[in-house]
Amino acid sequence: MISARRVLLVTGLSGAGKSSILRILEDIGYEVTDNPPLNLLDALVARTEHPLAIGIDARTRGFEASAVLNALATLRARPGPQHVELIYATAESDVLLRRFTATRRRHPLDNSTDSGPGLMACIEQENDLLTPLRGTADLVIDTSDLPPPDLRRLIESRFGHQNDGDSMTTTLLSFAYPAGLPREADLVFDARFLRNPHYDAILKARTGLEEDVREYVQTDPDYHSFFSQIVSLLRLVLPRFVAEGKKHATIAIGCTGGQHRSVTLVEEIAGALVRSDDITLLSDGPIAVMHRELARQGRSSWRWVRPPQHRVTPDEQIRTEPS
Repeated sequence: MISARRVLLVTGLSGAGKSSILRILEDIGYEVTDNPPLNLLDALVARTEHPLAIGIDARTRGFEASAVLNALATLRARPGPQHVELIYATAESDVLLRRFTATRRRHPLDNSTDSGPGLMACIEQENDLLTPLRGTADLVIDTSDLPPPDLRRLIESRFGHQNDGDSMTTTLLSFAYPAGLPREADLVFDARFLRNPHYDAILKARTGLEEDVREYVQTDPDYHSFFSQIVSLLRLVLPRFVAEGKKHATIAIGCTGGQHRSVTLVEEIAGALVRSDDITLLSDGPIAVMHRELARQGRSSWRWVRPPQHRVTPDEQIRTEPS
């Protein structure tokens, strides 16, 4: 079976990391074109059989959200084995303001020569302009507090292997509910009802990566039932994701701090998926683990549990800067 070629349209707010995403995609083998006229998109896709990433933003000639959506629909209607996706990069307004202030770059929508509408007004204007694209994006990446190495790993895990046939990449992600739901999640489970090591003076500063914390969480009388039901559901759902052609699935587990209970469950479920031989359609698919709140604390927490068969990406850091 011929594997579908990937065509990625990358858009988003200026300063949210679009250029960084395009550089990462170029590193992992994509042909990259930034800001071509929208009426040339079909010709760009037609001229190559390689994976292709195209950057589009408010600087693009003829840019309108409706025009981008029409171009996206046209590309998806083209004959041939290809998979077209829209990636949207975003960040909180105060983060974008700090990034532009630090680099002293002018916002693309600020065309004034003297006193213009102001940087924050430009950020808000662009946000309104691009809102329809965010609502239809296949993947929304919020880089507000996403460390550059984790941005690279996120792109690598989702788009970094082109020759794995019908396999699907599964990412198991722990997070803290007060910090917000992960936008990329396909399934979300709430572990906040389980016994919390936060209230143990010895375990409070530790994480679910450590055995004594995992043992503490697992003493909850409902832990094993909860764990086994999640695994049973994944055994039902993940093969169906693969059968319908889904290339990436993110399974998110949250707790209050994203440090103990959710980390414990992610680690244990990752082990169960790797050991299981009855998820036949998932048996060769890559599996990655990411602990969002630990990463935000500067702890190295991302890894392949089962790496792609054709991994081509170097593990190097890419800057996140205004694009």
